[in-house]
Amino acid sequence: MNKIKVIVIYALSNIQFFRKIIIESGSTVEEALLASNIISEDKKINIYKNKIGIYGTITHLKHIVKEGDQIEIYRELIIDPKELRRKKINLNKN
Repeated sequence: MNKIKVIVIYALSNIQFFRKIIIESGSTVEEALLASNIISEDKKINIYKNKIGIYGTITHLKHIVKEGDQIEIYRELIIDPKELRRKKINLNKN
């Protein structure tokens, strides 16, 4: 079977975990994530709960990855962006 190169990324506010891996062609997102061993970097990473995307588009674990795909693990938002904007506006009014 052919091999392909993909990138796996997980970012926190102060650090980014970045893995370039080579996997079998026809591998799934789940297989790529497990092969990257990125889940060992942070206890908050749970590929079965965190949203996963490829180049910013949400995907599922059974999606077949292609050469050059960038698989991204999204973390939970601390605060909703709309709520943050409201709080900033209210602070500026005072």
